[in-house]
Amino acid sequence: MTGLLDRLWIGLGALAGLAGVAMAAVAAHGLSALDPAALRMVNSAVQMQGWHAPALILAGIWAPRGGRFAHLAGAAFALGLLLFCGAVYSLALRGVSWGLVAPAGGVLLMLGWALLGLSALRAR
Repeated sequence: MTGLLDRLWIGLGALAGLAGVAMAAVAAHGLSALDPAALRMVNSAVQMQGWHAPALILAGIWAPRGGRFAHLAGAAFALGLLLFCGAVYSLALRGVSWGLVAPAGGVLLMLGWALLGLSALRAR
């Protein structure tokens, strides 16, 4: 099961990176009619996605040594990206607010970093 999770974090990180680059291209070339505040929100989500795609990959690569905490970091990064970026993109592109979903996603992203650090301290 552990090997499967390692590959899952790497695969999700690659997917998040791919989607982040695609969204950056859409924001740069296809969203010119978007209100400037909404465009800033999209760019913020793209940036967050770009930072956390490699974090997911790192969690997968590190997991064989980092163990359970590395896997928890991968889960926090994956869910945090989905919640934070999804909610921000929804608000910026559709005007649909998901309430506290984006802040909850942001907290999960921070938790992911803390768990990744903890995994290094407790490495096998």
